[in-house]
Amino acid sequence: MMRTTNALSLILTFFLIFILSNINTVAQEIPKTVPIKEYEEDVTGDGIKEDIKLYGTLLTLDSNYYKDLYATIKTKSNQKWEIQLKGVYEPNIEFFDLTHSGVNDMLFKGLSEENTDSYYNSLHTIKNNKVIDLDLPSPEVSGKFINNFQAELFITPHSKPITLDLSRQKNDYTRLNIFNNNGQLLEDRKLIIDPITSYKPFLISNSKGYGIKSLQKIKGAHHGDNLGSIETTWYFEKDKWIILQTEWKPRI
Repeated sequence: MMRTTNALSLILTFFLIFILSNINTVAQEIPKTVPIKEYEEDVTGDGIKEDIKLYGTLLTLDSNYYKDLYATIKTKSNQKWEIQLKGVYEPNIEFFDLTHSGVNDMLFKGLSEENTDSYYNSLHTIKNNKVIDLDLPSPEVSGKFINNFQAELFITPHSKPITLDLSRQKNDYTRLNIFNNNGQLLEDRKLIIDPITSYKPFLISNSKGYGIKSLQKIKGAHHGDNLGSIETTWYFEKDKWIILQTEWKPRI
């Protein structure tokens, strides 16, 4: 009887060791939240640089995608803020006074999809000891196919449309029954207006400070049918974004 008891105890011990070792292995394979980047920038306007850290958790150990992203801001007097951010590839924060308040704003950006030029962006500032989420500008763009293998693109709501020549893609468009062989439009169809892929701050002048440029791709019959992009130059004034210039850049 004692031998049976000892054997059962031995089996139970090995079983527990096996379970605990597997739990430990699984725990080691779960990515942990880690600091990704550290910055020293004055984002409060007191003339003293704050300690800013960007944290995130890899989706898996063999992934480059960070989830659960957030940034912490700590002053020398130990005042703290935290900003929750969207998961992206290659996360980064840039610091520019885009709102011309005399204080650096925080432009967060990262790739929405790996190995592409499509970025997610968000803008934050600290005002009255609170973190404020600021809207980034977006133009009101629309477009549609018209007769003779053409399309009309409105880069602002009340602007004269830009006429796009689509004749080099006419074989694809006739195959997709958008046009007939004579270029007559077979059905009303809109162009595909992609979300803005990137925002790039730039210095307008020492007196005016920084503006920002947005890039937005325009597609035709499907997302692989790239027609070109719209580059818009923006300036923040009187609590709103105004358009300084809009340029259509056709696909070469």
